[in-house]
Amino acid sequence: MNEAVDVVLVGAGIMSATLGALLKELDPGIKLELVELLESGAIESSNPWNNAGTGHAGLCELNYTPETADGSIDTKKAIHINCMFEVSKQLWAHLTEQGTFGSPKTFINPVPHLSYVSGESGVAYLKKRFEALRGHHCFESMDFSEDKATLNDWMPLMMPGRQADERIAATRVEGGTDVNFGALTNQLIDHLKTKPGVSVRYAQKVYGLDRQGKGWRVKVKDLKTGNTREISTGFVFLGAGGGALPLLQMSGIEEGKGYGGFPVSGQWLRCDNPEVVAKHHAKVYSQAEVGSPPMSVPHLDARMVDGKKSLLFGPYAGFTTKFLKNGSFLDLPLSVRPGNLLPMLAVARDNMDLTRYLIKEVMQSMEQRLDSLRKFYPEAKAEDWSLEVAGQRVQIIKKDPNTGGKLEFGTEIVAAADGSIAALLGASPGASVSVSAMLDLIERCFADKIKSADWSARLQAIFKADAKALENDPALYREVSTASSKVLQLV
Repeated sequence: MNEAVDVVLVGAGIMSATLGALLKELDPGIKLELVELLESGAIESSNPWNNAGTGHAGLCELNYTPETADGSIDTKKAIHINCMFEVSKQLWAHLTEQGTFGSPKTFINPVPHLSYVSGESGVAYLKKRFEALRGHHCFESMDFSEDKATLNDWMPLMMPGRQADERIAATRVEGGTDVNFGALTNQLIDHLKTKPGVSVRYAQKVYGLDRQGKGWRVKVKDLKTGNTREISTGFVFLGAGGGALPLLQMSGIEEGKGYGGFPVSGQWLRCDNPEVVAKHHAKVYSQAEVGSPPMSVPHLDARMVDGKKSLLFGPYAGFTTKFLKNGSFLDLPLSVRPGNLLPMLAVARDNMDLTRYLIKEVMQSMEQRLDSLRKFYPEAKAEDWSLEVAGQRVQIIKKDPNTGGKLEFGTEIVAAADGSIAALLGASPGASVSVSAMLDLIERCFADKIKSADWSARLQAIFKADAKALENDPALYREVSTASSKVLQLV
């Protein structure tokens, strides 16, 4: 059976759902199909228990504000991510205002964001970071304190049981958020399904991607019936999380050659005890240990999932050769190609610290994990916490002219020169900036259409300002942020 659509979205996660929603807003007549390997949306990385659920906005993530060689704080990444999150909020608010999208309370809720440090050097760094950020309009509501009474008000679960002479400090931004990206993804998909020309199918395995004129022929197998079919399309988006790399390799496009993936699994400690949960209403991030990768930044998070509040602490890293939580142990070895072998070997050679870190993490006992938690919450009791397996993250490995290959901890869009196919690789900060990532993809792959008067007008109706404008215009930032926050019931 051969079908024809304008767009095929592979993977029912936050990225495909966001791209589908954007394209339908820009062109209501566009015909698209979303296919997913599993039996519903948001089961992998977008699932609320497979990620931190932080509305990443640079408010508390210390790895976004590194200290430079001259001792100053580099704030560029934190500011940029903050403004990209505001772009995401604009789309979610726009959809909410339509009245058919559902309540924002199902996926986003206000939760203060705190950065917490201990020790002389940690406090000195945090104070310097506060002073560097506080001067920018994105962070003008940030507070800093070393006062124990104030800190007890901010994080009452974390203060009892500490040594009286322990030097600690924290910053706090009341306007942070907790986001259930699984609920958001499924809300976006349900919204798409109400639109004409949209098909969403689950238990669908893409087993072939072949060039067809200016577009693609996507070969799909129904895992329930065993039936196969082919879809002719002008554009394919590979938004399958860790599964995007093998699909990119399947496409054979020149731009995808040389990319590899390094899979990292994760674990959390989870608490559902109402007495404990009630004492912590914040997301509290601290510093990674010296030599540890950015993914290891410890944090104690208040989570709201399906109307129930819990606490998560972690992450604890692990290693597996799977690219997806529901994947195969053969994923990593089968991804090795002549074109990416050198970069992967170079990364293995240059990242022995990461290897040692992962081995150490995998070998930890439950008591050792609880010891890490007690640095945040000294009076934590073992019986209140259980170990949960989080989602898979496949970090990007790519060619590097100087070293042969490098490992990256961000996200990257890899697209064919003709814009007919694109894949999103990598992870953090991922879901929080999904709207900016997909707008970038649209600019690259739908370049002619996005310049048209029709698409330009529709974009301006959704987005009052892009990230760059928000970075540079304090009054515009305040106006846009306040407006979207009101619609999303965050203020």
